[in-house]
Amino acid sequence: MANDSVILEKKGAAFWITINRPSKRNAMNADVIAGIADGYRRAHDDKDVRAIVLTGAGEKAFCAGADLANSGSAFAQDFSKPNGDLADLMRLSQNATKPAIARINGVCMAGGMGLLCMTDMAVAADSAIFGLPEVKVGVFPMQVLALLQTIAPRRLVNEWCITGEPFDARTALDAGLLNHVVPAADLDAKVEWLIGRITDKSPTAIRRGKYAMRAIAAMSFDESIAYLESQIAILAMTEDAKEGLKAFGEKRKPVWPGK
Repeated sequence: MANDSVILEKKGAAFWITINRPSKRNAMNADVIAGIADGYRRAHDDKDVRAIVLTGAGEKAFCAGADLANSGSAFAQDFSKPNGDLADLMRLSQNATKPAIARINGVCMAGGMGLLCMTDMAVAADSAIFGLPEVKVGVFPMQVLALLQTIAPRRLVNEWCITGEPFDARTALDAGLLNHVVPAADLDAKVEWLIGRITDKSPTAIRRGKYAMRAIAAMSFDESIAYLESQIAILAMTEDAKEGLKAFGEKRKPVWPGK
């Protein structure tokens, strides 16, 4: 356990990060942000971890955003620091080389949408509700936009941010925010299914592939295709690539060295 607000638990090859404030709809505070960041770092330090799962405790909420109970500190900033804690968490997540899955078990609002967008894949219960209600309290989902704008269509992002109106899981799926929507009773089974589809693949290919996807995000086509030519050449020299080709030829399942 990182702190009382976040539970960190290794389950097989997956590292689970659970926001543990169900009575507050798993709202974020400084401890939550620090605990999630700690979880990402621990997951990457453990060579046996192949996937990260980010979720919220209980059945009602994934994360309802910033904790507004203490309105005086909810949006407080230390202006002596060039980077905010949530922004740094987003940077950490985007530089991660292990895949992360969001398990959306309930309400996902405001900063919770930012946590959702941090991950590579997402599975939601069909009862989950999403939204960016910041305009209702006089602010705007500024940091969330950095990731959201690369995932969802611009017209929908405009509507969500400007009206602050909530939307359901089917809308989130159609907009590209989610990979799968399932009944709440099937949520864990679908998450485990997705973990299984990750852990039987080459960890080296996934690690280098995530690194490459991050690198080309801001490149032109000519820049990215030249960069990726070099990346596939490097990847072909790894032990995982050699094992994968050998296993294919021998018609057996590969045993990944992860190198």
